[in-house]
Amino acid sequence: MEQNELKNKILRIIDEYKTGVLATVEKERPHSRYMTFYHDDITLYTPTSKDTHKAEEIEKNPYVHILLGYEGEGLDDLYVEVSGKAVIREDKAIKQQFWHESMDRWFDGIDDPEFIMLEIQPESMRLMNKTGEPPQKLDL
Repeated sequence: MEQNELKNKILRIIDEYKTGVLATVEKERPHSRYMTFYHDDITLYTPTSKDTHKAEEIEKNPYVHILLGYEGEGLDDLYVEVSGKAVIREDKAIKQQFWHESMDRWFDGIDDPEFIMLEIQPESMRLMNKTGEPPQKLDL
């Protein structure tokens, strides 16, 4: 598959599926949890609180792994695997760009001092496809 076509397929999946799995490293072991993801091109963002295990884990080891897109219908479901490096972002512009009213459950608005965004810069992205073909790796 051509790289531009592959990138477009990956972008469609991360547009459609906002909930995915974020894995960090805790004491040299994976630690996974469901998160809500937003994106700007292929850079992923997820909101969280400063006072969480994931923020602590990322400060110690910024490498993360993300799964997005699995439909839950069977072994051939389409999804994206992302390996990358996470950075804690506190700047208001990023928080404003991705703010959603559903975040009111956890934060007192974009100025809440506990509200941060994790920015994930992909180092590897793979499309796991329905056709049984090998994964398609996007060149980054």
